[in-house]
Amino acid sequence: MDEREKPAAEAADTEPPKDVLTTRQTYNIVSDIVTGPNIRFRDNLFQGCVVLVFFVGGAVAGAHLTEDKLSGALTGGLLGLIAGALVGGFLLMLYRTVMHICGRHD
Repeated sequence: MDEREKPAAEAADTEPPKDVLTTRQTYNIVSDIVTGPNIRFRDNLFQGCVVLVFFVGGAVAGAHLTEDKLSGALTGGLLGLIAGALVGGFLLMLYRTVMHICGRHD
């Protein structure tokens, strides 16, 4: 039976071609390349863990490197938050760039 001769019910069961993007994949491409919030749970979890590690590391380092432990911890923690956000964002940017080049837009 030719592809044109299949009943409508059978034709509806076929999967879309691989080169057609879903709306979720399209949103991910636009949010990664142009603008928009990243709604991927794993990316947000990774970013949160990186920021937390940098915050704690900065606070501990600041407390040990200054005479006034509290102000050193607060300053180090703030610098850790900023550094963690930048480093985590940069790592996610590199990872998502490689994934988009490979054709994975999940």
